[in-house]
Amino acid sequence: MSKPLPSKIHYHKQSRELELIFNNGFSFRYSAEYLRVHSPSAEVRGHGMQVPILQYGKKDVAIMNLEAAGNYALKISFDDGHDSGLYSWDYLYNIGKNHAELWSLYLQRLEQEGQQRQSSSIQFKQL
Repeated sequence: MSKPLPSKIHYHKQSRELELIFNNGFSFRYSAEYLRVHSPSAEVRGHGMQVPILQYGKKDVAIMNLEAAGNYALKISFDDGHDSGLYSWDYLYNIGKNHAELWSLYLQRLEQEGQQRQSSSIQFKQL
């Protein structure tokens, strides 16, 4: 059995969701926030650490650019400046299949660490 490979990749800009349809019939829609907080980069995964570095305040993040990395991955650039993770097809397939569990664990960790999905930046009103 061959590894699942995407046969279609589409970014839905308005909903900020990346859709991948794989050659085995599975399809997944990933929010930009989900992809950002589950980035495979060292910035998020850590350098040899077992517990990933919690990403928070990413609810409104968007994807700015998608770029193929050879025939094995996507390089995703986000509007918060993050662009160092290479999302392999295997990785994208895995986080798609395990979305419910991974998202639940992420929300639990946010709560445990007293953080929020929403950015806590202060907005100023001009008088």
